[in-house]
Amino acid sequence: MHTVVSSPEAMEMLGRELARIAFAGMQIHLSGDLGAGKTTLVRGFLRGLGHTDTVKSPTYTLVESYNLGTFTIYHFDFYRVRHPDEIELIGFRDYRSDTAICLIEWPEKAGQRIDLPDILIKFTLDADVRKLEINSCTDKGNLLISKLTSWSKL
Repeated sequence: MHTVVSSPEAMEMLGRELARIAFAGMQIHLSGDLGAGKTTLVRGFLRGLGHTDTVKSPTYTLVESYNLGTFTIYHFDFYRVRHPDEIELIGFRDYRSDTAICLIEWPEKAGQRIDLPDILIKFTLDADVRKLEINSCTDKGNLLISKLTSWSKL
């Protein structure tokens, strides 16, 4: 699925919609250039689940966790990872559970140390427009995309 997102508000709306249709146990990868909207989408995702506090990028901490009712959301940012072995050092596998959703920025830095995502979103920044390519990689991802394709508020 390809779409264009014209503003930060629209990116947050997409994040909210993803949160509405996502379910526990999912892994969503967010790949793209700096400033392309990855953290903005995560902010919308968290807002869609009721989070009202600040959403900070985990660029330096590598992970931020949010306990939101029945979900725990783990927001990873692997931008500063220099070698895939670092993923093991932070205990990434310990964060995976049937009651958590993992949102991972810069997943390519992890190499083969993380599982195939349910959804992979590739962000491209073209002038002031963000172009997104949203692909499913699992049956869970297929289900999510089938629900997302009916939404056209971008």
